Amino acid sequence: MPADIISGRMRDRPAASSNLRAVLVVLLAFCVFSATDAIVKLLAQRFAVPQVTFMVTAAALVLIVAQAAITRNGGILLPRYPGLALLRALLLAADTLLIHYAFAVLPLADAYLLAFLTPLMVAVLAFLLLGERLSMLAWSGVLIGFIGVTVALRPGVEPLNLGHAAAVGSALLFALSLILLRRAKPGESDGALVATLLAVLTVLALAVTFVNGGLTPVTMIDVGLACLAGAFMFAGHMLLVRAFRIGKASIVAPFQYSQIIWGMVYGGLLFATPVEFHTLAGGAVIILSGWLVLK
Repeated sequence: MPADIISGRMRDRPAASSNLRAVLVVLLAFCVFSATDAIVKLLAQRFAVPQVTFMVTAAALVLIVAQAAITRNGGILLPRYPGLALLRALLLAADTLLIHYAFAVLPLADAYLLAFLTPLMVAVLAFLLLGERLSMLAWSGVLIGFIGVTVALRPGVEPLNLGHAAAVGSALLFALSLILLRRAKPGESDGALVATLLAVLTVLALAVTFVNGGLTPVTMIDVGLACLAGAFMFAGHMLLVRAFRIGKASIVAPFQYSQIIWGMVYGGLLFATPVEFHTLAGGAVIILSGWLVLK
């Protein structure tokens, strides 16, 4: 076998190993995020969504600051490259506003389906902006994953409105924020990226809460649930940042589809949501797509 082919395969092995580790990390991240969403759904039965967002995000911010204080490493939360960290935080903040609007005016299935355009957008943006290339098999996996989401959610046919545009805009902003993670310099800490995001989201959610009429009184149980969701949010963002820093964005992003499976699990456990055949079928297609992306 020619020496250049052997050396090429040896170079590919570390990249493949990094991508596999990134996929395992991001699968855990989306599992944790889905747990956050489940608790948010519980809280949203009693409070307006902006207040729930504020409560959960503030709890996550307190946790990351407390961790830094306990470890006496507060400096790690200050971004060395504030421009990039703030830009990513603003993208995600705008993403949150758009997807919340979409949830308000669209059926959830339609909003989720459009939000799950993110992996397709990441694959395209990673090719255009980062020079990442996917094989035809991997591209097929990304597209098949989106088909799996469609099968699982069975969106209804609705006239196009601003909600659809908001959901697509949310997917694009989330995709851009994930691309920025790959452009983050090695000297920038994961904690700084997450802390900046949580600070911006907390201020934004509080502002929207007061625009909507102010805070509603809470109980200790509500505070406890918000703290638990905040812990999950904190962990999820740390895992997400780590995954996109060690693996190719176009490889890692499609595993966002796994949230359909986690949502099915949490829905059954917490809300007694029945598991239907189309959901299982969509989950099976999503698993197949993940296998193809990794090939």
